[in-house]
Amino acid sequence: MKKKLKEKKQDPVYISAKKYPKWFLIVLILIPILFFILLEFSLRIFNYGFDNRQWIPAADGELFLNPEIAKRYFYTVKKVPSSNGDLFDEVKKENAFRVFVLGESSAAGYPFLPLGSFSHYLSNRLKLVFPSSKIEVVNLGLTAVNSFTLRDLFPGVLDQKPDLILIYTGHNEYYGALGIGSMESLGTSRETVNLLLYLNKFKTAVLLRNIIQGILNLFSINETAGGTLMSRMAKDQFIEFKSESYNKGIEQFKGNMGDMLEMAKERNVPVIFSTLVSNLKDQPPFISIKSKEYPSAEKIYKQAEASLNSEDKEAADSLFRFAKDLDGLRFRAPEELNHTIKSLCKRFSLPLVDADSAFNAATPDGIAGNNLMTDHLHPTLKGYQILGKLFFEKMKERDLLPASAPVKLSDAEQDSIVLSNFNFTKLDSAIAEDKIKLLKNDWPFVTKEGKIPEHVLLNNKSIVDSFAAEVVKDKISWEEAHRKLAAYYLVKKDVNSFLAEMDALIAQYPFVVEYYDYVTNILIRLKDYGKAYKYLKSGYEIKPNAFKTKWLGTIDLYNNKLDSAEKYFKESLEYDNNDAQIWYNLAGVYVRKKNYKAALDRVNKALSLNPRYAEAIKLQSQLQSAVDTKN
Repeated sequence: MKKKLKEKKQDPVYISAKKYPKWFLIVLILIPILFFILLEFSLRIFNYGFDNRQWIPAADGELFLNPEIAKRYFYTVKKVPSSNGDLFDEVKKENAFRVFVLGESSAAGYPFLPLGSFSHYLSNRLKLVFPSSKIEVVNLGLTAVNSFTLRDLFPGVLDQKPDLILIYTGHNEYYGALGIGSMESLGTSRETVNLLLYLNKFKTAVLLRNIIQGILNLFSINETAGGTLMSRMAKDQFIEFKSESYNKGIEQFKGNMGDMLEMAKERNVPVIFSTLVSNLKDQPPFISIKSKEYPSAEKIYKQAEASLNSEDKEAADSLFRFAKDLDGLRFRAPEELNHTIKSLCKRFSLPLVDADSAFNAATPDGIAGNNLMTDHLHPTLKGYQILGKLFFEKMKERDLLPASAPVKLSDAEQDSIVLSNFNFTKLDSAIAEDKIKLLKNDWPFVTKEGKIPEHVLLNNKSIVDSFAAEVVKDKISWEEAHRKLAAYYLVKKDVNSFLAEMDALIAQYPFVVEYYDYVTNILIRLKDYGKAYKYLKSGYEIKPNAFKTKWLGTIDLYNNKLDSAEKYFKESLEYDNNDAQIWYNLAGVYVRKKNYKAALDRVNKALSLNPRYAEAIKLQSQLQSAVDTKN
């Protein structure tokens, strides 16, 4: 035995293996690691692929959700969805109250986005009730995504120090990006999908993904051309009630949302969750699947209609919900998802907004239908306003409102003021109407043979209709359409309609100071100083400058608000000390205050800057006489 061992030690292979030092093995391990580090570094230097940052800067220290962020979740869709573009301060102010809204197209406000969303109602009401707080309601809703997207974005949301997070999600759990029935799939393992999403933050992973996708494209037919995103995402994947895929969708939602709520709990960030609303009464099942275990969805739906006709509302409600659950095309969340939401709220002690029950209560026969729903799952404008009101009431109930002192208005007065000043124009209504037309002119609402040609469907009867059609066809942006329509109204001297379009732009982009300046210049030109003052003041609060302070002071002087006028003129001189008119106007303030010496000093300064200033020459003579007489 000893002899054999000795012979083995003399074996050339054994001797060679023993000669490798430890550092050599370490180097072998480090080489691939260093390769990928250098590759990642190089790809970042050359800015390879898409911008995968979650937040990108806007002007003046503001951030918003990266419009390209959805490329993390969509591999085959060329034009990925983006959020409403709500801005918030990069450095949170002390008096800020920051709310993030998470969800899908319903959370975003489709088809009335951006201004018809429930977050817009909520933002307006918070600003009305808490004027001394900096209200930031940031809607991150994205079309055709599900809980995988929300879970991926959630850590970045928590990093932005939210005071509250609102969640309305679940309808896209099966067909949303990376869902169990989606054409955008990374497999059925929740852990694997979330790991790959994490790796997507690295450029190396994007490179590998693009290489794989490029190879697959060589052997596949383009399935993404034409049709709505909704029709393309489903990929003809019918999912039977209580099937393996059905159950995996529920578990996927439960797991991802549970992860998110654990993160929020660890960071001590409050969350309000809402149940989901569906069109129960007026949306027949899309697909009826023959099954030995369950009746057809169509049969149950007809039974529900019969029960409703016989005024058995309780039975009708139950049957409509069962018909929805039996629908083989899962564009509407099954009832089990609402049960899951309630269970999660109970588990994490979260406040629950029961929108499902509230919408039924707001319907004459107690079953939500076309009265509050535009299609199968998206609320009407009134429906979104109800949803915003529900969230506000829950925030109030749980003491999750800003800490500053509220204005003294009743709940009814608050709601009435918000609704009467809702920035939503005829153009927004026309855009929403066209979006729904296009949605319902595609599968699964109609067959390919039943589609109406787009030029017939979008009948442009007016200038508003024309701009709306251009928006839904992606020829111009929502913002550009409002700007062009505002300019059209201005040419037509329809000032009220011009202001309505500009107010819509300002409501969505309150940090774009150019909009305030543009409106102000128009109103000053029209000598409508009262209306101009409102825009001057709003723009001043965002970014004061010489122009705003000069005109605020001028209008205050005209209205004999002398202390305010003096303050604005002095501030304006800090921006531009060589404006003779400001010195002259400031002299006018002191004339009215009967401080003639101070007035004379200011008018002399005006004349030193503009010796031919006729009004100043006349005032100087009068002031000099007044000062001499007094002395």
